Amino acid sequence: MIKKSFSAFGLLLLGVVSQAQEIKFEEYDLPNGMHVILHQDNKAPVVTTAVMYHVGAKDEIENRTGFAHFFEHLLFEGTPNIKRGEWMKIVGANGGSNNANTTDDRTYYYETFPSNNLQLGLWMESERLRHPVINQIGVDTQNEVVKEEKRMRVDNQPYGNIMKAIKIGLFKKHPYKNTTIGEMEDLDSAKLEEFLTFFKKYYVPNNATLVVAGDFQPAETRKLIDTYFAGIPKGAPIVRNLPKEDPITKETVMTYTDPNIQLPAYLYTYRTPSDKTRDSKVLDMVSSYLSNGKSSVLYKKLVDQDKKALQVQAINLGEEDYSVFAFFAIPLGTTTEAALRTDIDAEVKKLQTTLISEEDFQKLQNQFENQFVNANSSIQGIASSLATYHVLQGDTNLINKEIEIYRNITREDIREVAKKYLNSNQRVIINYLPEKK
Repeated sequence: MIKKSFSAFGLLLLGVVSQAQEIKFEEYDLPNGMHVILHQDNKAPVVTTAVMYHVGAKDEIENRTGFAHFFEHLLFEGTPNIKRGEWMKIVGANGGSNNANTTDDRTYYYETFPSNNLQLGLWMESERLRHPVINQIGVDTQNEVVKEEKRMRVDNQPYGNIMKAIKIGLFKKHPYKNTTIGEMEDLDSAKLEEFLTFFKKYYVPNNATLVVAGDFQPAETRKLIDTYFAGIPKGAPIVRNLPKEDPITKETVMTYTDPNIQLPAYLYTYRTPSDKTRDSKVLDMVSSYLSNGKSSVLYKKLVDQDKKALQVQAINLGEEDYSVFAFFAIPLGTTTEAALRTDIDAEVKKLQTTLISEEDFQKLQNQFENQFVNANSSIQGIASSLATYHVLQGDTNLINKEIEIYRNITREDIREVAKKYLNSNQRVIINYLPEKK
C-alpha cells in the first residue's frame, strides 16, 4: 500500500509495497454488520486492537467542515464507564499506547497493549462505539484543542496551507475541495445536536472494521469480540452520492499567499483517478521515478546540477474517489517559475515519448519491493494496512497481492499513463507566494 502525505516544505512520497512473507489473516462479519479481521502473530507478546470507520472529511456537509477530524478527538472524551480525562491514563497504566488519525476517507483508532490486556483494548473500543459521552463540555474542550492543532500544524507552519491550495484548485464540486482539519468557524457555529447526528449516522458497526493483530488465541478472541461488539445495534445503511468533477480540459493558474514563507513555491497539479485503479499505481511509480531520492531525475537536474531549485518533488496522493498528482518546486536564487515549469515539463515529455531505461526501471522496482517491508514490519503497521485495504480498497488480501500489481507494471505502462494524465491542459498551476506585508 502506497502511503502519501504533504510535508511542510513540499510533497513527500512514503511508499510501501511488499515482498515479505505472506501475511495471514481471517475475516468475518458480525450480525450487526461490523467487519472483523484477525491476524495472529505470537512472536512478541503484544496485540493491537484497532477500529477504522469509513467516515472522513468527504462525508461532511457544506459549512460544517472538520467534523470527522473533530470526532478523532471527541471520542477520547470518555463513556459512562470511562471518566472524562481517564482514557489515556487507563492505556498508560496498563502498559499500552494509542492514537487516532483522520483522512478525507476514513478515521482510525488503535491501542497496542501487552497481549494479556487484549480484553481491555476490545472493551475500550466497544465503549467508544457503544456510548461515548458527547456533551457541550467535551465539544467546547476539543474545539480549543483542534484550534491549537490547526494553528501549529497549518496556520503558523511554513507552506502549511499547500494542501488547501491544491484542493481549492482541483476540486469544485466534490467535497475533497475542503481540508481534513476543516474551517474553525464551521465548528464554532455547529450545535451539539449536529455532532450527535453525525455520530449516529457514521459511527455504527456496519460502517466499522475491527482489526486484532498480534499475540492472541483466535477462539478466545472471537468470543470476546462477540461479547463486546455483537450487541451494539446496527445503524442505518450509509448511501453516498457525492458529486462528480468535470474533467479539466484547460490549463488554469491561481495564486495562494502564505504569511509564513519568504520563498515562493510553484505547484503543477493534476486530478487523477481513484487509488483503487491500476493507473493510480502506475502514477505512484511515475512520481517515484521523477523525484524519489537524490538520484531521481528532477532532483539531479534542478537541485544538484543546474542549481535552479532548493527543493523539487512529485507525488501521487491517492484517495478513494480521486487522486492528486502534483509537482512542487521552490526556486533557488533568481530562477523564475517559467524556468522551473519548462524543465519539469521537459522531463514529463521524455516520460511520455521515451521508455525509461531498463536500469532505471529495475531500480524503481527494487525501491517498491524494499519499501513495503517498512510498512508491515510492526504489528501496528500490519493492523493499519489490513483495515485500509478492506475499507478503502475493498480487498483485504491486497496486503499480499498488491505487490504483484507493481511487479506487473511495465515501462510502456509508465509512458502511456504519463501521456494520459500529465498534460498541460489537464492541470492547475498554483503560485504559492509570500504574503506581502
